[in-house]
Amino acid sequence: MKTILLVDDEDYLRDLVRAIIEDSECRVLEACNGIEALEMVRTENPDLVVLDWMMPEMTGIEVSMAMRKDPRTATVPIILLSGNDREACIKEGREAGVTAYMAKPFSPLELLTKVEEILAEVQVVGTEPPSTGATDGCPLAA
Repeated sequence: MKTILLVDDEDYLRDLVRAIIEDSECRVLEACNGIEALEMVRTENPDLVVLDWMMPEMTGIEVSMAMRKDPRTATVPIILLSGNDREACIKEGREAGVTAYMAKPFSPLELLTKVEEILAEVQVVGTEPPSTGATDGCPLAA
């Protein structure tokens, strides 16, 4: 079963993203700030983190950089959501180690497609899937 961690300080956005990606074969966890996210990513070992940029206590960029510096979380894929689609912001996200960058408002289908692509590439955190492309049964990764 794949685990996805949603991190956003806005309840409605977490509810929206959960509605887009939640499936009975995937476990979806939630955090409302960067500090909580770092604690959860270290204890829950998610297969993917969907992370907002602007949050209290720690920004998504700061969380991404902290994850990349920690060997336990360095390879966890991150989708960064931001209200800004300027090239400088996208570059800053890349430099912080995010896997994918999506500007708000985003298309639900685009987000679902990106989640599916990333989960299809990840069989176990930090390893590549076998060459057969098999998944663990999560419909999002099929």
